[in-house]
Amino acid sequence: MTDGASDVPTDGVEEGKRLIRLGGDKGLSLAERLSERFHRLTWRTPIHSMRLKGRYPLKLIAVPDDPIVGDVGRGRALLEGVLSFRGERHEIETIDLARPQFGRAFADHLHGFAWLRDLSTVATRAQGAPVAEYLMARWLEAHADTVQGVAWRADHWGRRLLFWTSHAPLILSSTDLIYRSRVLNALARGARHLDRGADKAPAGTPRIAAWTGIVAAGLLIPGGDPRRALGEAGLARALATGLTDDGGAVSRSPPALLDTVELLAMLRETYAARRIDMPAPVATALARAVPALLGLTLGDKALSSWQGGGPVGAERVAAIVEATGIRTRPLRQARDWGYQRLAAGAAVLVVDAAPPPVARLVEGGCASTLAFEFSDGLARLIVNCGGARAARATMPAALLEGLRTTAAHSTLTIADSNSTAIHADGTLGRGVAAVELSRQESDAASRIEASHDGYVRRYGFVHRRQLMLTGDGRELRGEDALLPEGRRRRANTAFAVRFHLGHGVQASPTADGLAAILRLPGQGLGSGALWQFRCRGGTLGIEDSVWVDAGGRPLHTQQLVVSGEAPAGGASVSWALKRAS
Repeated sequence: MTDGASDVPTDGVEEGKRLIRLGGDKGLSLAERLSERFHRLTWRTPIHSMRLKGRYPLKLIAVPDDPIVGDVGRGRALLEGVLSFRGERHEIETIDLARPQFGRAFADHLHGFAWLRDLSTVATRAQGAPVAEYLMARWLEAHADTVQGVAWRADHWGRRLLFWTSHAPLILSSTDLIYRSRVLNALARGARHLDRGADKAPAGTPRIAAWTGIVAAGLLIPGGDPRRALGEAGLARALATGLTDDGGAVSRSPPALLDTVELLAMLRETYAARRIDMPAPVATALARAVPALLGLTLGDKALSSWQGGGPVGAERVAAIVEATGIRTRPLRQARDWGYQRLAAGAAVLVVDAAPPPVARLVEGGCASTLAFEFSDGLARLIVNCGGARAARATMPAALLEGLRTTAAHSTLTIADSNSTAIHADGTLGRGVAAVELSRQESDAASRIEASHDGYVRRYGFVHRRQLMLTGDGRELRGEDALLPEGRRRRANTAFAVRFHLGHGVQASPTADGLAAILRLPGQGLGSGALWQFRCRGGTLGIEDSVWVDAGGRPLHTQQLVVSGEAPAGGASVSWALKRAS
């Protein structure tokens, strides 16, 4: 086992650290859009078709293990003839791959072939091979010879090569030599497609996925040493641009980082199958990514909800981390990744203390700056609504967009507007450009102070948030202040500080209207505990809210809302959460 702690960057934040959103509100330029469109059009040209021709392997050099267990429910559904993902289900016998009517998430699941893992988890080769080969044959018939569309995206080919090789016994057990040759020919054509297209994939996880596929092909297809060298160099570049210096994903999405860690864990097994060490740049990137990922877990060991991601379950997170072979502690202070973590007693606090991701690097980002999530033991007390990019296909589009707003996060909003604009095309616009951050820690208490400029241009106020967690984890104190800055200062500007409550947390107002008693749900550490919330500087109300769970389902919850009006000189709200039992 490898201890990644020595490879992790210094865990600290300089006093008054200023984090700036480079690239800001600009998405892909017209030239970049045209270049991407032209690249896709070249797939259909005779020249590209000629490039895909060549010899195909008669067999693979080795078959790597898939180090991660699949989803049992989805695997059993496959044995019953149903392919399912995030609430979308299709009968295998009637699924139309040539003219698909799939949701985006389902299409990614189908074309990436991650369902092979689910099938292998619940079935023997004899049980699973007929299902896998049937779906594979259908896919080959619809997409193997037609180089276009979602099926030929570079990131999908990268994932396919990993899953096809790891689960080769399921898709290559047939005695039908024509079918076997079609599978191996498609694998070789996909690798050649990636040779010229991996760097065209969007920066971040998609590009990393594409290059992992090239490396896997170089390791497992005979005569692949030149491709392997090309792939290792490309993967090093993709990791350098797709991960921050402290191991986070440039999209600032925890599920995206989890996805990257999973890809690298699978690639690690591919190297192991050849008894070759993983290259140092890849191993170092993985060693940095794991603590950054663990830094976003709460007391229940599941991920907190940021940038459209949901609370990915503890079992899946643990399984993927275990597959890396890295043992390390959660990263507490991620300067570039942008999240701050405090842990004391049974309490864990995670804060978004950086500008949102830049538009060119992410679609579907959230305006969540200075929001936080807070847990007591296994129970989540304060959360974000989350799930904008992890929800089930049946969720209304309007609700999905609402989940990306500042109001869907546990932070302050002015005039019910977003701290960073959300465009109709899914990108983020103007708003938070810089965040000032400082942090102090002692045995008695730890404090984070941060401020952002997202409301300065429109309303003339900086939002400053101070958070203090006592050393025993039984009290969290905070202050949200609106400080005047700039020329545009509006008198009597409405504001609200929202605290979305975890699922099952019961809120009861006190008689004076300035406090609420919160009873935590569940079983285990922290269950049934009572917390008291008190505030000063605004009017406290209890309203309905929603929380998207690990399965992408929207669940009814409540939220505490402290509302008021800020004069031109600014305003502040102080509040405290204190464990009462």
